[in-house]
Amino acid sequence: MRLDSKYFDRIRTRRKREQEPEQAPPSCQWDGCDKKGVHRAPVGRNAEGQFFLFCFEHVKEYNKGYNYFSGLSDGEIARYQKEAITGHRPTWTVGVNKSAKNSPLHSDMRSGTYRVRDPFGFVNGTKGNGPRFPEQRKLKSLEAKAFDTMGLDASATSSEIKSRYKELVKKHHPDANGGDRGSEERFRAVIQAYQLLKQNGFC
Repeated sequence: MRLDSKYFDRIRTRRKREQEPEQAPPSCQWDGCDKKGVHRAPVGRNAEGQFFLFCFEHVKEYNKGYNYFSGLSDGEIARYQKEAITGHRPTWTVGVNKSAKNSPLHSDMRSGTYRVRDPFGFVNGTKGNGPRFPEQRKLKSLEAKAFDTMGLDASATSSEIKSRYKELVKKHHPDANGGDRGSEERFRAVIQAYQLLKQNGFC
């Protein structure tokens, strides 16, 4: 192997970098302290990402008295804590859109009193000018029994149910019938039927 070859002249090597002199750590920022400031302590609210540099003893002292919320009222602190739950991002309450506001209650859907708005007649077999077939409520057995007790059919409106209830209560009240037991049983049955219809959203 020839050391005076032209190929050796073309080989380039990196020069060794001169090691930069290590900077001495800054001194403690506590007044009158000359120790090394190697421990970070937050500056405070509205100065996120900024830190003081203290020695070990003074960072402990600083942290004992540090209060992120100093200068804020109780209401502002409560608001900050509430907003911190969502990471201080804006939020909206559930159901602020129009369709959610106008959506039926669960009790209405369960009782069958709610009807889907169907302007094109896809669901109910209509063509937008009115129902092709009269709509009827789908009643559960207890609801059907309650309507039967009140002497009403399933298509009765809320006002009809209320007026019928008042009429039956007056008619079968024990005071109006001289304490008749048969009338008292009927009176209880009417009250129970009305309460069931009311709970299920019929009136």
